[in-house]
Amino acid sequence: MITLVIISILAAMAMPLSKNLTKRAKEIELKQNLQVLRAAIDDFHRDWNRDGDNLLGEMCKRNKLTCKEVTSTTGYPKKLDILLNVELSGEVEKSTRHYLRKIPSDPMTQKGEWGFRCYTDAPDAETWCQDDVYDIYTTSNETALDGTKYHDW
Repeated sequence: MITLVIISILAAMAMPLSKNLTKRAKEIELKQNLQVLRAAIDDFHRDWNRDGDNLLGEMCKRNKLTCKEVTSTTGYPKKLDILLNVELSGEVEKSTRHYLRKIPSDPMTQKGEWGFRCYTDAPDAETWCQDDVYDIYTTSNETALDGTKYHDW
């Protein structure tokens, strides 16, 4: 009888611990996915930067037609899918530039849908102007283990 009581107490203590472990693993995956996506956006912006009609980035200068097709006037990608495959048009041979192999899914919502912010949006904007992809965030409204909201990461 005592053995059964001890086992049930240990099992009751282990349940919340395993729940936190699963949540922590999802949080780590979310942080990694956001870092990968934001690094790809930053790399794209460095290569394709422009200020209106002034082409500043090296890839923009060499591929003027492609630059205006894939970037906004601020040099950020018009859509997230552009980071997967950018056709270069200004060079002798046509080639493709990849910033991401695939768009990672959001571990919190279990979907491939992300929230976007434009360059002109406020840092906490909930709506997307659809001009460019300046920042990305999860659409989950859940609270993290540290007390912050996931969509604020």
